[in-house]
Amino acid sequence: MKKLQVALAALAALSAGSALAQSSVNIYGRMNVSIERQKAGGTSTTVMQNNASRIGFRGTEDLGGGLKAGFVLEHGLNADTGAQTQPEFWARQSELNLSGGFGMLRLGRYTSEAYFATADYVSMHNHDTGTSADALYAYVTRDTNKIAYRTPDLGGLTLEAAMSLKETQADHSYDLAANYAMGPLQLGAGYSKLGDQNQFAVRALYSLGDFTFGGYVQRDEDGFGTGLGKRTNVRLSGMYAMGASEFHLNVGRAGEYDNANDSDATQYTLGYNYNLSKRTKLYAFYTKLNDGSAAVYGGDFSSFALGLRHNF
Repeated sequence: MKKLQVALAALAALSAGSALAQSSVNIYGRMNVSIERQKAGGTSTTVMQNNASRIGFRGTEDLGGGLKAGFVLEHGLNADTGAQTQPEFWARQSELNLSGGFGMLRLGRYTSEAYFATADYVSMHNHDTGTSADALYAYVTRDTNKIAYRTPDLGGLTLEAAMSLKETQADHSYDLAANYAMGPLQLGAGYSKLGDQNQFAVRALYSLGDFTFGGYVQRDEDGFGTGLGKRTNVRLSGMYAMGASEFHLNVGRAGEYDNANDSDATQYTLGYNYNLSKRTKLYAFYTKLNDGSAAVYGGDFSSFALGLRHNF
């Protein structure tokens, strides 16, 4: 028993030392759940829908001279059942980084910056999550075993380049992104490549008083499957803010793939958000995907949703 007490005391001392060395550790997350009436093909169901709920830990240590070490660990969970959303516990993000005047070096698992710079940036109504997420964007990259470099702010411009190592995979994955802020105008671009799959997209977003509107254009090859060929995908989005209320509309249109007849599709979403506070909102939306007979995007789908989201 005495040995156990000594071991526990030593562990507590090490933990305390570690905590003192750490400049800051924050717990953060989001719970986002909706009740939805969904229709897939000819089948209708009423469900409780999880919308990318998560909990995360983020920390930094000031090493002096402007140099900082940091980490992010993020876990995805189904808020309606408590189950984790992917087999890996830290599947949403597990990153170690080093930053300073030179920019930032990142190591680990994290989402494509090309995606954040384009599709995610204009998905304003429910953070590109759940059934109203962008079904037409071709996500062409691998998020694991990544090395990335992000430049410091260069007069409103930031650049990032990432590579996912092969390890047990056949090919490297590459990811490039650029973001530029110029007052109310926000511009972005992203390129990704994984084997024969590749995509390039450009984005613009503009704020004019209570109106925010923008969109992206994407050109991909085999983004949704081997041998499909090339296609062009366009999405437009807009938001009008009035007090605590937000009114949202976005429309996406994907053209046919070269080698898949009737593979074009359209998706649109009408949404309303009411912000109870800076962290909590009630929302409602109707989303509909009209898929071609090739069913590249999983077939026709629609949903009417009432939801609650809380950030912490």
